[in-house]
Amino acid sequence: MKFLTPVLAFAALCSALPAQTPMTTKTPAAPLHSDVFDWEKLAVTPTPKGSRRAVFDGPTATVDKIHCHITTLHPGEKSGEPSKHLQEEVILVKEGTLEANWDGQSKTGGPGSVIFFAAGATTFLRNTGSTPCTYTVIYYYTPLTPKS
Repeated sequence: MKFLTPVLAFAALCSALPAQTPMTTKTPAAPLHSDVFDWEKLAVTPTPKGSRRAVFDGPTATVDKIHCHITTLHPGEKSGEPSKHLQEEVILVKEGTLEANWDGQSKTGGPGSVIFFAAGATTFLRNTGSTPCTYTVIYYYTPLTPKS
């Protein structure tokens, strides 16, 4: 019977262990606080389909994360390909005509319309009008929101 020296035994043990990556500590985002987000001061980011304004994104005292952005779609453009969202989503139409599509259904709304997409719905939006359509998107994650 062959015995390993302590150094050889340690080397054999280390080579049998999976590679470990150093543990990184991510600092949690600071909770959002009350504020006013002035339309005129929001940075406008051009996109191939229109433009986007980031408003806020972060945790609060009661939800894991709440997100808000404002999109302007050119006439005939879609928000993207249909995709399944794990979180609830609320869309407020500011101007133009917006077609909401979810799970094979669709309805159209104009200025002042509110769209609600339930968690788990496969959704997309389309500007069906002849002018740009601007809408606000708000979605949130709670402890009940599925992780994947």
